[in-house]
Amino acid sequence: MEPIIVEENIDSRKLRGGYYTPQPIADFICKWAITEPAVRVLEPSCGDGNFVEAVIQRLLEIGVPKNELFGRIKGVELLAVEAQKSKARAANYGLNSTTITNADFFSFLAANPAERFDVVVGNPPFIRYQNFPEEHRSLAIYMMQEMGLNPNKLTNIWVPFLVLSAGRLNPGGKLGMVIPAELFQVKYAAETRVFLSRFFERVTIVTFKKLVFKDIQQEVVLLLCEKEVAGDNGIRVVEVTSLEELETLDIEAVQNGDVKILEHNTEKWTKYFLDEAEIHLLRRFKTDPRIQLAGELMITNVGLVTGINEFFMITQQTAEQWGILPYTKRVVSRSAHFRGIKFTEQDFLENAAAEIDSFLFLPPDEDFDKLPPTCQAYIRFGESKNYHKGYKCKIRKRWYITPSVYEPGGFALRQVGDYPKLIVNETNASSTDTIHRVRFQPKVDPKKVALSFLNSLTFAFSEITGRSYGGGVLTFEPTEIGEIPLPLLVHDRVDFEKVDGLIRERRIEEVMDLIDRELLIKQLKFTAAEVKQFRSIWKKLSGRRLNRK
Repeated sequence: MEPIIVEENIDSRKLRGGYYTPQPIADFICKWAITEPAVRVLEPSCGDGNFVEAVIQRLLEIGVPKNELFGRIKGVELLAVEAQKSKARAANYGLNSTTITNADFFSFLAANPAERFDVVVGNPPFIRYQNFPEEHRSLAIYMMQEMGLNPNKLTNIWVPFLVLSAGRLNPGGKLGMVIPAELFQVKYAAETRVFLSRFFERVTIVTFKKLVFKDIQQEVVLLLCEKEVAGDNGIRVVEVTSLEELETLDIEAVQNGDVKILEHNTEKWTKYFLDEAEIHLLRRFKTDPRIQLAGELMITNVGLVTGINEFFMITQQTAEQWGILPYTKRVVSRSAHFRGIKFTEQDFLENAAAEIDSFLFLPPDEDFDKLPPTCQAYIRFGESKNYHKGYKCKIRKRWYITPSVYEPGGFALRQVGDYPKLIVNETNASSTDTIHRVRFQPKVDPKKVALSFLNSLTFAFSEITGRSYGGGVLTFEPTEIGEIPLPLLVHDRVDFEKVDGLIRERRIEEVMDLIDRELLIKQLKFTAAEVKQFRSIWKKLSGRRLNRK
């Protein structure tokens, strides 16, 4: 069975992956993709042969005689031990060893430039580019560039597997693959989204209401692409509840009216979970002159990077035990430590009293022998644990000095659970890189910005702008915070203290009703129906995300 997700270290398990495709998925993709007997099928990363066997069984099912299977299937596998397993499974059906090629897929393509296929199926490896063997990575990049693409260093290896496989399809060809759901939302896949929108006439994406791979938080989708279709061109998203539902799911029975226009741009595809009217609403108001982007009101940057939180981030009790409390900086390290839309001295003291790591060890920026004895003792303790040998620490002039500890005017959540928010900083605290730091533009009232953020339009666009990896959390990079549309209150009719109190009581919908009424309806003249639709979009997308916890 094919592994699906691999990360970080390159060893045999990581190259092939540690997670395997459930049989119902392999069977479903093959049933969808293979509808005619006279086809040639490619499996570019066949592992131990799960998809290969599913292809064989599908061909037999539609009437291909067993003695005519040879030559219809080509599997490629990098690891010899896995390739041998695939060969053994193919041999059970009378296919000889040439059905499976033990090679790097990109080298296989380069050695066989004339090879073409009617169908591509499979589950490509999920490995960061920098962790893929250099000779394979360089060839993959070169071949993508030959197709007019420009992958960057953040590109995951599933991207060239997908793109280069598609490039070997015959006219009328079909591709069915298991792909990380980040196809929808990460920037490194933006070029791939454009490629798919132009290369295929129709793209169908099957998603699951629950995570379908055990032991991982990565959400995956089934990507079904057709070069030529008789019905509507575009994209459709089909959501199913479980793997069992795949057994009776007939993609072709999905009405063509459910196919949406697939735009040829780098925008994220999260919006395609919505219906056409909702997509149109977002498109119409994204460039509305009444609404600026958050980046026009504030500058968002990452929080401070300690290099080793275990050493630098400490409780008040630990700081007092070592006698280093005078040599600490107040810091917030988790989104949950913000209860309202302001962070006060009382909030900080309550965090500290709860023995939360709220203090950053920050000795004087001096050579070791000039430091106070208490600081020297704590640094020696850190060195006894080899903390100074970590990458971020060892590249510093003084490993024990954390850079960029400025106090921001506010905070923006990097990882969002129920809903996003901005927090006005009323303390001298900073934050770690789990929370973004915000500097408000001159003449901008931070409290008005924090209040304004809590509206249905901004929440709806937040779900489109951020990225969710399957565990229910919505994640934002600093640039993505700046890209969120954010209309701004111009009057003082909303009581900041009252809203802060409501947020602390987790009465978010009551807050949104208030801000929507004062900001969107009264000030900007949105209709109640439009506001209701924005609220519905937010609930639909956030509900889908949170359902994957």
